[in-house]
Amino acid sequence: MLLVKLDTGFNIEVEFALSPFHRRFFAWLIDATIQGTYLFMAAKLLNALVGLEWDSQIWIFVLYLLPFIFYHLISEIMMNGQSVGKMVMQIKVMTLQGGEPSISQYLIRWLFRIIDFPILLFAGSLSGYSTWWVVLFIFAGLICVIATPKSQRVGDLVAGTILIDLKKRTSWQDTVFTEVESTYQPRYPQVMQLSDRDVNTLKNIIETVKRRNDYDLSIKIAYRIQSKLKMTSDQDSLEFLQTLLKDYNYYSTN
Repeated sequence: MLLVKLDTGFNIEVEFALSPFHRRFFAWLIDATIQGTYLFMAAKLLNALVGLEWDSQIWIFVLYLLPFIFYHLISEIMMNGQSVGKMVMQIKVMTLQGGEPSISQYLIRWLFRIIDFPILLFAGSLSGYSTWWVVLFIFAGLICVIATPKSQRVGDLVAGTILIDLKKRTSWQDTVFTEVESTYQPRYPQVMQLSDRDVNTLKNIIETVKRRNDYDLSIKIAYRIQSKLKMTSDQDSLEFLQTLLKDYNYYSTN
């Protein structure tokens, strides 16, 4: 399992499992099959409704291609960094800071698909409309994934994103939600000044402290949070962090 360490919101390195190449490939294959099936079925439907010459009408042809062209962009925005193929293969797009990509980052990844997956260039090479040396560009995305430390294609490098493996239970995948007793009494209402991402990072850090017995880390994080929220606590650092997590869940669900 290839791991990468990313700086989170509290300037702490957290480990993430990168998606292995074969899972990325099969995800792409599933998505390509969906796209190809759409093109085939939509063409059949248009043949029946409009006639065999429908592709000579520009506006119909453009509408026909739109779902194919925007498939990955719409999927990743609507499905939080996943397409159908990525969901099946349990991989997901995330930022280099360990958060959800913005729409602009999804857009950049999508725009650079023309370099990473130059289907038209490939088709031109096969049909003899392109010179032999352009074949090198066909494998630009593949070469980039293999050559870069974080297995990023060109679009990922430009957008500042990576693909992580959800099947491997890294700390990122833990949800911010934790069990809170019905009689629980919260202590720190200031915790609601933290974002969901901050709290997600907080739980990652608690798991890291427990796993590594790194209590110096919990002391540093407790100090930073207390400084940020302008608060004090008589609890030890790890207990304080765990209480913050419980308090957040309490206030979020009540």
